[in-house]
Amino acid sequence: MKTRHMLVLAHTGRSDAVAAAGEVCRALHAAGLTPVLAPSQQESLAQHLEGDFLTLGDQVSLADLELTIVLGGDGTILGAAELTRGSPAPLLGVNLGHVGFLAESERDDLTWTIAQALAGEYEVESRLVLDVAVFEGGKEIFSTFAINEATIEKASRARMIEVALEVDSRPISTFGADGVVMATPTGSTAYSFSAGGPVVWPGVEALLMVPLSAHALFARPLVVGPDSVMAVELLERSQASAVLWCDGRRGIDIAPGARVEARRSKNPVRLARLHSGPFTDRLVQKFSLPVTGWRGPGKG
Repeated sequence: MKTRHMLVLAHTGRSDAVAAAGEVCRALHAAGLTPVLAPSQQESLAQHLEGDFLTLGDQVSLADLELTIVLGGDGTILGAAELTRGSPAPLLGVNLGHVGFLAESERDDLTWTIAQALAGEYEVESRLVLDVAVFEGGKEIFSTFAINEATIEKASRARMIEVALEVDSRPISTFGADGVVMATPTGSTAYSFSAGGPVVWPGVEALLMVPLSAHALFARPLVVGPDSVMAVELLERSQASAVLWCDGRRGIDIAPGARVEARRSKNPVRLARLHSGPFTDRLVQKFSLPVTGWRGPGKG
């Protein structure tokens, strides 16, 4: 029988997340599994562990993981996706943050969540991810990925940046702005949403471009095909530099003349789902949307 390996990751800056990680590890031990920890989290979690653990990288490879259990908010889940990039193991998020769109359960359901994980009672959902690259003088100088969004933002509060938007090697418009968000459907409820972009259901294969405070008559959010290539050029005439942030975690400074491209990645992120309800219900719940008075079809 193949040995089962589950990685446990937590927001180590939150005592409730660290305590919850200890509870998960104890449950894994009770089920005959040895929890796997990331080297960077072992010191923080050690005081809550009562048994042995394995080290990711040294003793267990990404390919050996069955599941990654993440305790924290969406930021913690994005960090887990970065750490486990390339692993076939899905991410199972337990929300200890605020909105927690990527999380699948809440802290009060932790015992049930662990039981479902151990029994393999979950479905795996693939989410579209962006491959992002920065070019200067036609040469690629930086590449990464984005689960939510890639954002080009002005580096200085005093000056806007001048940008050109492009889709599939054709220009759309040029204007001054605070920046541009290039997002996935998953990211449509994150920064893109705050900037006025549409909410896109996760099952819709599409990419989004959303200008930030643009000084232009035509600067509407764009929804393009999943195989399109989006690009933002920081124009030479721009008197301000910019910064690229991917998921708010990985970034690089951008000088006038640089070009940022984003396209669908061949490696989606995989999320473990315990609930079969539609995304509509998740949207209503997470944003506390008012639905009082709804009667529904066939209810007269």
